[in-house]
Amino acid sequence: MKYTLILLIFFKLNITFGQINHFTEVVEYYHTEKNFNGVILVATDGKIDYINGVGVANRQTGSKINSKTKFKIASITKAFTAVLILQLYQQGKIDLQTPFGKYFPTYKGNAKNSVTIENLLTYSSGIPDEIGKLEMETFKSPLTLDDYIDKYCSKDIVGTPGEKSNYSNTEYIILTKIIEILTQKSYETVLKENILKPLKMNNSGLINSKFEVSEMTKSYSIDDSTKTANLDEEYFAQNYFGAGAMYSTAKDLLKFNTEIFKGKLLNKDIAKLMIKPNSKLNNTAFGVWYADGYGTFSKPFIYRTGGILGSCSNWIYTLDDKKSIIVFNNTNGTNLYEMSEQLYLVAKGQKPTITKK
Repeated sequence: MKYTLILLIFFKLNITFGQINHFTEVVEYYHTEKNFNGVILVATDGKIDYINGVGVANRQTGSKINSKTKFKIASITKAFTAVLILQLYQQGKIDLQTPFGKYFPTYKGNAKNSVTIENLLTYSSGIPDEIGKLEMETFKSPLTLDDYIDKYCSKDIVGTPGEKSNYSNTEYIILTKIIEILTQKSYETVLKENILKPLKMNNSGLINSKFEVSEMTKSYSIDDSTKTANLDEEYFAQNYFGAGAMYSTAKDLLKFNTEIFKGKLLNKDIAKLMIKPNSKLNNTAFGVWYADGYGTFSKPFIYRTGGILGSCSNWIYTLDDKKSIIVFNNTNGTNLYEMSEQLYLVAKGQKPTITKK
């Protein structure tokens, strides 16, 4: 019996070491061949199987990335905003099928009369995407939330609300304001009180150009012609508000991922509502997308991407085997979904299919 136990322990350790080697193989491949400089985290049901940081955080000082490095998570912020809205729904303070003008009566566009909260959550408001058209122009100077909405998010609707999902930041910036109106607090305060503090996400928050975030990586965009990484132009990330202004670490995001489904942020029925796909709107859910399977992800999963210039991120959670794949990168030169597919193969005990040069 004693020897059998020893053999079982040895066999399990052998599998674990082999899996770690395969994870490392994937990371090194994407670092050396695909411009990956970032953090990777793989977990099962909230327990970390692998975490690693690789590459340079600041090319001017030479500082290195490690597992504690903070990244701009861009549009992953939208998942946090969706949770805050659903908490208000859970408390009976907001109705998802009601035109948002009931909660935001001073909004200047005509959308407030016909666009529901659910339309905002699913990017199906029909409000023109002025922010997308202007690209980085709207982030060259800091604006208050009210001024930003009046200037860029208040055009009259085109089309029928709820008919088509057109991804943009517009709807989630409006949701940011609605959260502030209903709570009579700043979005940042509500985010801290309702999510960050309860989950002990001590290394996450909102970006503000007035304050420097310690241990946060710089971001770099790859020049297509020279293949060099250039420091991103300066911009005011706080202008993304609840649509993309957060920073975080991989471990902190895992806490958020895990607790959505554990009942600490939302009750189970509301959590299911959050990730329920709308088939008429490209399987858009609230703050995330749903997929029945794609590539090596053969089972249902939710996913959320983020990208501002060189700050790129990818978060995937598989609903059956509860695998979390979190990848942060400070360059835009890597296909993070493809990398996540390889990490998922290893997480399932298979070998990666990458081809080394």
